[in-house]
Amino acid sequence: MKKPFIQSPMLFDRARAVPVPSRHLSSPASSRAESRMRLAWAATLLAAAGLLCAGLAGTAHAQLPPVETAQGIEYVSGGIGSDDSAAFKAAKSSYPLALTFAAVGEDGSTPYVADVRLEIANEQGESVLSLPSVGPYLLAKLQPGTYTVRATYKGITQTEQVKVGGPGSVDVRIAWKRPAVGPD
Repeated sequence: MKKPFIQSPMLFDRARAVPVPSRHLSSPASSRAESRMRLAWAATLLAAAGLLCAGLAGTAHAQLPPVETAQGIEYVSGGIGSDDSAAFKAAKSSYPLALTFAAVGEDGSTPYVADVRLEIANEQGESVLSLPSVGPYLLAKLQPGTYTVRATYKGITQTEQVKVGGPGSVDVRIAWKRPAVGPD
């Protein structure tokens, strides 16, 4: 005999226990009701699990923008928004050069900036990558060597010397002083 869904032969009616004969628990009507109840619970649990997985998948799979190529160098630029920023931070170890652009305020804040004009030159002074960054991050697959990075934001150029090795070897943050008043 199939075990009843309700384990106790006691049902509660108006706050008092009333014994119910076991034949009432296994009637065809109660079996159908049990089946419907179990199916409803199973469907609810499956729906909840699906929503949980969908929510986790959205945050766990933030992706980088498509890789682009300029002057024979593969790069990716962007990182606006917390999901994109997280994707860039996670991908830094796969690229030999990672650049982050920010502005430093008098209050010590360092908001990220975009629209940085970038020029990277090799040891011979030849330009190997020249482009605008479309976000606060730029990841580039440069060959090992020493490079000069010139980054210009709002007409102010900063220069950094970097020695690139394998993937994840150089992570440079370039920051400009932000004016005391007015937007970036």
